[in-house]
Amino acid sequence: MTTVVELGKRAQKAASQLGQLGTVQKNKLLEAMAQALIEKTTVILEANQSDLAAASELPRNFVDRLTLTKDRIEAAAAGLRQVAQLQDPIGQVDKAWVNAAGLRIAKRRVPLGVIGIIYEARPNVTVDAAALCFKSGNAVILRGGKEALQSNLQLAAVLRGVLAANDVNADAIQIIEDTSHETAARFMELTEYLDVLIPRGSARLIHAVVNQAKVPVIETGAGNCHVYVDRNSDKKMAADIIVNAKCQRPAVCNAIEKLLIHQDVAAEYLPYIAAKLAPYHVELRGDDTTQKILGTVVKPATVEDWSTEYNDYILAIKVVASFEEAVAHINKYNTKHSETIITNDYQRSQQFLDQIDAAAVYVNASTRFTDGFEYGFGAEIGISTQKLHARGPMGLEELTTTKYVVRGQGQIRK
Repeated sequence: MTTVVELGKRAQKAASQLGQLGTVQKNKLLEAMAQALIEKTTVILEANQSDLAAASELPRNFVDRLTLTKDRIEAAAAGLRQVAQLQDPIGQVDKAWVNAAGLRIAKRRVPLGVIGIIYEARPNVTVDAAALCFKSGNAVILRGGKEALQSNLQLAAVLRGVLAANDVNADAIQIIEDTSHETAARFMELTEYLDVLIPRGSARLIHAVVNQAKVPVIETGAGNCHVYVDRNSDKKMAADIIVNAKCQRPAVCNAIEKLLIHQDVAAEYLPYIAAKLAPYHVELRGDDTTQKILGTVVKPATVEDWSTEYNDYILAIKVVASFEEAVAHINKYNTKHSETIITNDYQRSQQFLDQIDAAAVYVNASTRFTDGFEYGFGAEIGISTQKLHARGPMGLEELTTTKYVVRGQGQIRK
């Protein structure tokens, strides 16, 4: 089995070759990859079924992330095509000027180089990461979870096959077949070959990578996301957004985990919201006031609930006395991912936007929109919750760095 050191050497070589590809050629290859996914749907689904059979005893939210369907493969192909349509950041000049010595200085976008991605049982990440890294001129080494190994290998094989068929180094996209912890640990120390490491998955995975890696890490965060329902708000809008943000895909990081609601409307709104959530069998956990309003359908919330990302049909509810209490609670317990306020008060909405510390802050909209595809970036590499280099949905530009290109006419410094 190929070692991670050998993968790193191959990736470095491929990265230098990627720099020779123009935008038109990269876009044609991305379109070809999309078509190849569609054509190989049956083979991909067979590989996925093999993974699902081995994962039959795992929690339903985990299985949902692992599952590929014809529609999900078509969505992945659509993501590839959208990336092909996006502006290529490579070579883009952020700014240019002439200094006092007459030097013409330009700040130009260039690839990061070799990117490592560590993720869990999410086969869609294989395609998303490969597409964005390729378009931005980066080679990528993928390390997915063991539960999705057969799916990931097949997806990578399809993408690599397109590169090889077009005389492009297929090692621009590589996948680690050994999913052991020892190999993962060695991968995270591969400073000689990796320029950056991006983890995607649970809080446990992300914290493990951040704490163990010697390679620079862009931290993508877990999503302990909140909806705050203000006292001046629309009840139906609030319920619709809560149901969508919690129930459309509860296992993803931009689903909400907490509902905060102002005490002035709690008695009226909460029974209505609970009734809308009931068909989805959402388990409700609440503070004392919530329990008094909704009765036995609510389990008592613990201190741990306020900081927990469930990734499941579970919602914790807290009744707050003021807007200020809601903001303080969110900023204390959130993971800096996505937060939303439901309000008809413009001033309140502006205060929420200004005071909430998160990568994405919404007014009267579902947190489920925190997504590269929805933002128009194409497939995303992840949602960065840190503040250095990148924050929020990471698209093409976030996978580049800059270099200064300086042209002179014989100038020397005095």
